Order: sequence, then C-alpha cells, then structure tokens
Amino acid sequence: MRRHYSAAGLVEADLAAHPMDQFAHWLAEATAAGLDEPNAMVVSTADADGQPSARTVLLKGYDRRGFVFYSNYGSRKGDELAANPRVALLFPWHQIARQVTVVGRAERVPRPETEGYFHSRPHGSQLGAWASEQSRPVASREELERRYAELAVLHPEGEEVPVPPYWGGYRVVPSAVEFWQGRENRLHDRLRYRAEAGGWAVQRLQP
Repeated sequence: MRRHYSAAGLVEADLAAHPMDQFAHWLAEATAAGLDEPNAMVVSTADADGQPSARTVLLKGYDRRGFVFYSNYGSRKGDELAANPRVALLFPWHQIARQVTVVGRAERVPRPETEGYFHSRPHGSQLGAWASEQSRPVASREELERRYAELAVLHPEGEEVPVPPYWGGYRVVPSAVEFWQGRENRLHDRLRYRAEAGGWAVQRLQP
C-alpha cells in the first residue's frame, strides 16, 4: 500500500519565524480541509528504564509556551512523565500529506489553568475523570459504570464538580518542531525548528 503525494512543497521562505506560529497556520489549514479531529496527537513517553509507550490524546491548547493536554496524573503516561519528562508528539494529518512532530519536556500546568479547563468540559466528562482510575485494571465494565452512576447522583447535572486532585494538564515545551510535507517520488520536505539561545534555527532534513 503506497500513496503518491503531489502536494505543493514547503520552502524555508514560507515559514513563520516561530514554530508555534507555523503550527497555528497548519492547524488552521487542517481544520479548513475538514480533517476529523485535527487536534488529535500521538503522545509518546518512556519510563525510567527507557521502555516507550504511545497513545492518542487531544490537544487542548497551545501558545508560544508549548502544547497542552490533560490527563490523570496516575495514568501510565502520568507515571512515565513523573519519572522521565521527555516526550514526543505527532500530529498525523494523512489526508493532506502533512505531519508535525515535536520533541520537548512536559511540565504540569498551574492548578488555576487546570481548574478553568476542567469546568469548561461537559458534565459527563467531568464525572468520567472521577470514575476512572486511568490505566489501572478494573474487574468489569459494569463496575466502571456503577462508579459513574454513583457520581452522577452525588454531582447531578447543573452542580459544579470539583477537580480531582490527581487530574490536570501538561504543557509540552518544545525543543524541536518538524514540519513534514509529502512530495512526489518520496522527496518529501522536512523542515525542523531547533531551539537556540535567543530564538529558533531552521534546518532542512533529507526525506
């Protein structure tokens, strides 16, 4: 299975000076192209022994400081980030022959930021954060649904749900961001920003 790419290229002169501005431009184009959940990204972490793991989560915010997502701090990724904060992100925009990869370090967002986001979520999602001990074994689906039902009685629709103390946001502060554009004959464009003192340097990488 192989697809031939014929999209327009990516050249250095077209890039924004800051990678987060370039990301904003590409995300807007991915959204305009009708991609399903263009903010979906693969988050890759590794434990203290170097064993990697990966999962798809939704990007919930970004600015010049980095990329933000939310999770249970006691999940597998939370445990791994506590032991090893180095992380990689991948935005796989296959339909438009593009991808963005990020390398950086994860840090917890301030609690007020977490609380503001948590209370913007649908009521059911707020209850779900309490019901699930993410990544931990559970005896059955019925047990999980029973926990949720108990929480729905305790915190009915319309009431404010407190933020779980074990739940919050991570900001991935990038040290490198690569923009990949598929081209004909597998001669893809790969332009990588790397953080340097006082700014960002751009390198073209061979495909």
